[in-house]
Amino acid sequence: MGKIWLVGAGPGDPDLLTIKGMKAIQQADVILYDRLVNEELLNYAKREAELIFCGKLPDHHYVQQDSINFLLVKYAKEGKNVVRLKGGDPFVFGRGGEEASFAVRHQVEFEVVPGITSGIAAPAYAGIPVTHREYSASFAIVTGHRKAGAEEEEKWAALAKGIDTLAIYMGVKNLPYIQEQLLKHGKPPTTPVALIHWGTTSNQRTVTGDLAEIVEVALREGVTNPSMIVIGEVVRLRDELQWFAEQADSQGALQGAAQ
Repeated sequence: MGKIWLVGAGPGDPDLLTIKGMKAIQQADVILYDRLVNEELLNYAKREAELIFCGKLPDHHYVQQDSINFLLVKYAKEGKNVVRLKGGDPFVFGRGGEEASFAVRHQVEFEVVPGITSGIAAPAYAGIPVTHREYSASFAIVTGHRKAGAEEEEKWAALAKGIDTLAIYMGVKNLPYIQEQLLKHGKPPTTPVALIHWGTTSNQRTVTGDLAEIVEVALREGVTNPSMIVIGEVVRLRDELQWFAEQADSQGALQGAAQ
């Protein structure tokens, strides 16, 4: 019997892979990797390792999740070391929990190798700390795929009023809905927002604006996925703290920026 490693590849910069993640890749017989994984990391693999692309685009999956689960277990039961290589962290919107449960049901040993998630790394590369003693004492990681409903209304109210910094994954398509919900539930319209495209990579580009105008800014600047949405007063620190040389830095109309 082989073993499955659920490995977080980090947010894009290949140097942000953990040492444990690198060792898992080096010993793998089979690697199933996602679209957002930097393919430079596959250079750590053995020459004879089988590489299987499982990339996912919005509304289109090259390999369905059920098939991925099946392949992980199939190869492990053939006695192979199997790495499931995921962008970011496998347990942060990566379906790693589903894959681990599937392995348990089929009595296959597995191990989780955490990765640096983009909700922290992308803001850091954009000069935005997600927490700060003066600006943010709370931080939430949120999926941008939330759907309308009474229960969701309560959750948006809690996010709008109870959390200082929001890091929203996979949310560009739903940005108008996100904006509407936060404003509806009391988030000040002057709250600064950053949209960080391809965070931590050589293609990183950050666009900023106020919550009230961020949808217009995103349309004007042509912001697309993959992008991290960061909402909160910490975004004002970007002017002072940005350190990473971005491909095409673009500032929206960020009102009331710290001097």
